[in-house]
Amino acid sequence: MTHHLAPGVWGVVATPFTGPSLDVDEASLARLVRHYADIGTSGLTVLGVFGEAARLDAAERGRVLDTVLASVDLPLVVGVTALSTAPAVEEAAQIRAALGDRLAALMVQVNSPRPDVVGEHLQAVHKATGAPIVVQDYPVSSGVRITTPDLVTVVRELPAAAAVKAEAPPTPAAVATLTEALDVPVFGGLGGLGLLDELAAGAAGAMTGFSCPEGLLACVEAYRVGGYEAARAAYEPYLPLVNFEAQAGIGLAVRKEAIRRRGLIEGSGVRPPAPTMPVALHAQLDRHLTATPGALPSEKEAR
Repeated sequence: MTHHLAPGVWGVVATPFTGPSLDVDEASLARLVRHYADIGTSGLTVLGVFGEAARLDAAERGRVLDTVLASVDLPLVVGVTALSTAPAVEEAAQIRAALGDRLAALMVQVNSPRPDVVGEHLQAVHKATGAPIVVQDYPVSSGVRITTPDLVTVVRELPAAAAVKAEAPPTPAAVATLTEALDVPVFGGLGGLGLLDELAAGAAGAMTGFSCPEGLLACVEAYRVGGYEAARAAYEPYLPLVNFEAQAGIGLAVRKEAIRRRGLIEGSGVRPPAPTMPVALHAQLDRHLTATPGALPSEKEAR
């Protein structure tokens, strides 16, 4: 169906901050999203968990959307932070008003283990906006766990479903069940940790935050052209950095510092209560970035 998301890599965008008050850095954000466009991502996911959307006020979220809208022509998926229906509908309506036809889909989290409750919630958001829905199953963020069969039921009964973002471990098993039962695309997340196995299980690609999305693109394209072995070879050089960035608790801060060291944003600050990156790990991050293909500019590019 026409509202289904295109396969490939949907870059999940960090929100850069500046100064001691951690104000939204619109110039860095514009530079970052232009980089995603330049390397060939299928689209962008804005104001998700990686974008610290829950730590932005409504005006800041609006500035993020305006900046992205003015900076790139890519299709945009936008996250809805609220788990309760009334505030989710209000938030979704504001997003729709800001983006209009540029909105590819709203990303809405599963908010109950009961499929009937989730279904009513998603239908209400769609009815209020007319927007397609990416169903995000991310229990680490939402605190909600739904079984994969119940998630299948939810998506089957949602004609507006544009995709599923499967982030409840073990993701390869969930992706296999979802792709066999559904005709909507399923994307992996969790920083790309399970990307190879998710692709083998039928995933349409990746929708995740990683400081070097070039690696996600290389893996997904290699799988499309040459299958699993080609994808494994393409992704292998990036896996140490993928693993390093996936450290529990500090993953957001590590990824933002890596993005800063790549020259894509000016500052790597995260808003509390997110912890900052431990100083003891900075040298190790340098080692990972130096060893990762294309992560750092060459001396010629730096000049």
